[in-house]
Amino acid sequence: MQPAAARWAVNQVRLNVLVARTEGNARQVLAYSSIAGAAKAPLSKFETEEFINDRYKAIEDRLAIVRKRLNAPMTLAEKVVYGHLDDPAGQELVRGESYLKLRPDRVGMQDATAQMAMLQFISSGLPKTLIPSTIHCDHLIEGTTSPQADRDGKFGGVADLAHAVKTNAEVYDFLSSASSKYGLGFWKPGSGIIHQILLENYAIPGFMMIGTDSHTPNAGGLATCAVGVGGADAVDVMAGLPWELKAPKVIGDKLTGKLSKWTSPKDIILKVAGILTVKGGTGAIVEYYGSGVDSLSCTGMATICNMGAEIGATTSMFPYNKRMFDYLVATGRPEAAALAEAFKENLKADPGAVYDSTIEIDLNTLEPHVNGPFTPDLATPLSKFAETLKKNGWPTTLKAALIGSCTNSSYEDMARSSSIAKQALRAGIKAKVPFTISPGSEQIRATIARDGMIDTFQQLGGTVLSNSCGPCIGQWKRTDVAKGEANSIITSFNRNFAARNDGNPSTHAFVASPELTTAFAIAGDLTFNPDKDTLVGADGKEITLESPYGDELPALGFDAGVDTYQGPPAVGSTVSIKVDPSSNRLQILSPFTPIGDVIKDAAVLIKVKGKCTTDHISMAGPWLKYRGHLDNISNNILIGAINIVNDKPNAVINLINGAEAPVPDTARFYKKEGLPWVVVGDENYGEGSSREHAALEPRHLGGVAIIVKSFARIHETNLKKQGMLPLVFSDPKDYEKIDPTDKISIMGLDTFTPGTALTLEGKKTSGATYSFPLNHTFNSNQINWYKHGSALNAMSALFASQKK
Repeated sequence: MQPAAARWAVNQVRLNVLVARTEGNARQVLAYSSIAGAAKAPLSKFETEEFINDRYKAIEDRLAIVRKRLNAPMTLAEKVVYGHLDDPAGQELVRGESYLKLRPDRVGMQDATAQMAMLQFISSGLPKTLIPSTIHCDHLIEGTTSPQADRDGKFGGVADLAHAVKTNAEVYDFLSSASSKYGLGFWKPGSGIIHQILLENYAIPGFMMIGTDSHTPNAGGLATCAVGVGGADAVDVMAGLPWELKAPKVIGDKLTGKLSKWTSPKDIILKVAGILTVKGGTGAIVEYYGSGVDSLSCTGMATICNMGAEIGATTSMFPYNKRMFDYLVATGRPEAAALAEAFKENLKADPGAVYDSTIEIDLNTLEPHVNGPFTPDLATPLSKFAETLKKNGWPTTLKAALIGSCTNSSYEDMARSSSIAKQALRAGIKAKVPFTISPGSEQIRATIARDGMIDTFQQLGGTVLSNSCGPCIGQWKRTDVAKGEANSIITSFNRNFAARNDGNPSTHAFVASPELTTAFAIAGDLTFNPDKDTLVGADGKEITLESPYGDELPALGFDAGVDTYQGPPAVGSTVSIKVDPSSNRLQILSPFTPIGDVIKDAAVLIKVKGKCTTDHISMAGPWLKYRGHLDNISNNILIGAINIVNDKPNAVINLINGAEAPVPDTARFYKKEGLPWVVVGDENYGEGSSREHAALEPRHLGGVAIIVKSFARIHETNLKKQGMLPLVFSDPKDYEKIDPTDKISIMGLDTFTPGTALTLEGKKTSGATYSFPLNHTFNSNQINWYKHGSALNAMSALFASQKK
């Protein structure tokens, strides 16, 4: 149930829309089938000279062409994706096969990936971005929960932000000046997490945005097709080029019933992850539909879409509904709400639309879930969690609980968690373990502070961190547990790979809803089930926690808090950007040299055993500070990957001198000696983050190919963008044929064509040889990237040819 003030505001806008329709005012008339005559709605309050109306008209024009071609009902995903085709008349349209050329509406970048993206954009020579774009400073702020000498004995959000501003000044100044020079909006440190800022300000139903972060799909909670990409993709779009995406398949997820008691929207995606696994969504958009959708808040839908990245989905989407209308109004965008209402026939699936596969979840019977440890798809219903912990020998004593992050830091999330905290405080109970709260944005922080929630969390014993990613991405200066000590933590985050949150591979990280995480913080024991177990109050009496409750929108409206936005100047050409050649944080890029048609007798740098995420390939945490310096960040290449030879990370044999050495040192040695190298990997290689550094680093250090059983979508594309060869065993069993001491040659590059396999020829130390085919997914345009040395080189060549 919505608070009275919020209901009044929403209903007033609905009334205005209805009156406009009935009165027939020429400026205000809105029709479901068309937006003709509708009032102009700006893209955002920061971009008042561009209008949603023009984008919607372009979508309708494209869809009119596509509908004639398909002559079949369309899914929501198809409507939004095909509504952004560069060539709707000529584009091949086969799900799972065709490479689409698309025209996204905007680009969003977080500060850790924006550094490399902007360095690439600068090298393109263009004077200004051609698509609305923003940079968000959220990744470089380290969270603390105990007194720190480098923060004058202080800790927590205020101290952490001040420390970050000082230590990252060079990077922030670079991003700020680059934004001003090239026409981007810049959200300063402390403004919040990119995905929350995008949802609050920029996501529009029916729009397409790309973002240099894998959790960009968060905006699907506002019926936006939002896709995580690498920086090179962002550069293409900012430069005005079409963006390339393989036509996604569409997985339909039908929701029926209604959530109740301790079950939350987070539990829907935790359940879906358990069904589809970390690679079950690869190459597909997950589209939710059914009667259960309307029972979810807009931010609840965003939570589900956000964590869809953990199943490998291209993105996830919900159809437009009144909860989205309400959220647009509450975040100060009534014109956008009215326009989306008029456009809503294009914002839902047609009756009879066909999905490639379907899932059905009954929300009436869905239980709260806890996923983990070490992988986000290991799903356990709460009723079986205690039993599962004991069966597997996982630590049951909780050491820390963390809520917030881009996945779960909405007003509703904080309100529901606060309702649990208040019950404990009334009984004289406080959190038994370190408990942190990461607000998703300055707007959320200011609003929950005004409404007393921050006071509640602090009274419980919680530490409020800065408006940033913090521990979710490893930016956590944890001091309570020694590295290597087995322990359990629980978070409301999205990802829980080994060592991700705190750098400790022995930390068992579990993922749940924020309200359940809060309950565990109070109990201090993971075997606690708040739905049936009791707590002992200060008076010795047992209490049972009531089910959480929280308004989805604040009764008094949102408080914007401190203004942290920097808009681009009218003229940015006079802005100066300087990169110190001696800097260890930033480095001007040099173009890659094409690998060429001959790869002969390459070394195997490492044969990876098991899961190898982008965290294994290019760790975050303390390494984030080098994201703008390719040579320095390359010192973490594959240091988390497990070597199949010795079951150890960061220890391989140098095939030239026979010495055991760290992976980065060995790669540098090979590069110096002119020896090309390859990596051999397992399934879903490169799952997780969108970080293109995991592709840039091997390219920079002399790698030529990554040969695996299967790839995660973003990483495969990133490798192609940097002029490398992502190749897949035609027969997964061929993985076993390669020994780490073999010499590898790749044949067929002189006739490199789409759909034609290449051939691996291997040579053993004994002199014995073998060969087998390697598949690839390169199309003609991507082969052009390879031949030029990278997509950026190909783009530069294109622009140079156009100037002649």
